[in-house]
Amino acid sequence: MGIFDWKHWIVLLVVVVLVFGTKKLKNLGSDLGESIKGFKKAMNEEEDKPEQPTVQPAQPTPPPAAAPLNQPQTFDGQAHKVEEPTRKE
Repeated sequence: MGIFDWKHWIVLLVVVVLVFGTKKLKNLGSDLGESIKGFKKAMNEEEDKPEQPTVQPAQPTPPPAAAPLNQPQTFDGQAHKVEEPTRKE
């Protein structure tokens, strides 16, 4: 008689069924099966996928010469706070 005798497994199974219920156990089994299938499929796709060539970064496009007057324009820059000198009287 070992630690996990068949009687212990029966008691454990009854406790699990009482806690989770048969409906949740059925859903758990099907969800587990689907996740294993998805994992196997993803692993096979990784092996079958050819190595993709490295993509060079795109060259920046020069700004247009002049934008039409009715279109908004974006300016790139930094703002600095300028302090005026104090006057002594």
